[in-house]
Amino acid sequence: MSTAAIMTLVLLASTALSAALSVQLGEPRVVAVADRELGWGFHQFPGITRWEDGRLAVTYNMSTDAAESYGLPTPTMVSSDGGETWKPHAGQAGVGGLLLPNGDRIEISTPRPYQIKGLKLPEPVTPGAHQYHLHELPAKLRTIRISRIAKGSSEAKIEPASLDDPQALRGGGPEIFPIIWWGDMRVATDGSVIAGVYPGRYMHDDGTIDPKCGVFFYRSTDFGHSWKIHGRIPYQPDLKADPKGNQRSGYTEPAFEILADGSLICVMRTTDGQGVGPMYASWSKDMGKTWSKPKVITPNGVLPRLLRLDNGVLVLASGRPGVQLRFCTDGKGEKWSDPFELVPIAADIPGADSCGYTGLLATGPDSFLIAYSHFKHPNEKGELRKAIIIREIQVSR
Repeated sequence: MSTAAIMTLVLLASTALSAALSVQLGEPRVVAVADRELGWGFHQFPGITRWEDGRLAVTYNMSTDAAESYGLPTPTMVSSDGGETWKPHAGQAGVGGLLLPNGDRIEISTPRPYQIKGLKLPEPVTPGAHQYHLHELPAKLRTIRISRIAKGSSEAKIEPASLDDPQALRGGGPEIFPIIWWGDMRVATDGSVIAGVYPGRYMHDDGTIDPKCGVFFYRSTDFGHSWKIHGRIPYQPDLKADPKGNQRSGYTEPAFEILADGSLICVMRTTDGQGVGPMYASWSKDMGKTWSKPKVITPNGVLPRLLRLDNGVLVLASGRPGVQLRFCTDGKGEKWSDPFELVPIAADIPGADSCGYTGLLATGPDSFLIAYSHFKHPNEKGELRKAIIIREIQVSR
């Protein structure tokens, strides 16, 4: 972290933290800048990881934000000097993903959508709808895709993985059928793998369909080859905090983390076509089988990201408008600091300054990197262009 550009801020206990924190915001580093003006979906939605050889890799989207674009290749920028400089990467990616107890590494993969024409689909759950019972779909439509790098290998292979969820529904559109299973995966203390994903549509025991989207948790005991439903968080709006709650589509874009005491916290987005919505948090004491009633923890936010540092600090990143970082020291994720704004907000218009999506990567017991987009970054000519940025953040008690 460049000391010449560090800004140090001290969070006092009065900000609802259980202990004071010193937060050092490192100098922004530019990963990539657009060479021209680009529309929504292009040069945004970044992610960051570290490959086994030590290199940092940042990916970002370069296509329209639509189901038709799912599964398209994304640009990859690589740094061999800790993020100081970046260059495009072509060819086989490095070894990364969630490390499993058997030495394999896995990631969720999204295939190209299937064309509805020619598919043999069952009857929809309601006439005229495009939702179907998961277990009635053809095999290629009722499975998910996992990218796996086997132990000792450096090549990723895409494989189907089965879902055991008798109540789940899965849908497509009039012309295409996407395979969407997005969210976080974590290795539990017993060696199993827990996934918290969306979209979550299902049928109640009485045969009625839940009209809202929820978050589903699946568990795998065979290193990600098959998954069984483990728990659900159905949509439960707080109408005092969000008067539009009943009009929203539900919970999406979940992030979850395993806390030091073994419990789980899940943070979820509600921003949708009804406008900016709050983020909710829910907790589980039985590794994701049952969950507390969600409560509002922020007034806005899309694609929350959670990271528990080795020093015990819990990090929450989100955005839109802007990009915000929040910190928690209570070990539970219940009391959060005020947000740190990483992107200047010229106007309170969601998506005008950043897509709000981020990526987090721990770099030490009290430090991490955040990747985010800035839509008004001045290039060498002074022109405002979309850019992908990383910053290293240090958080000490």
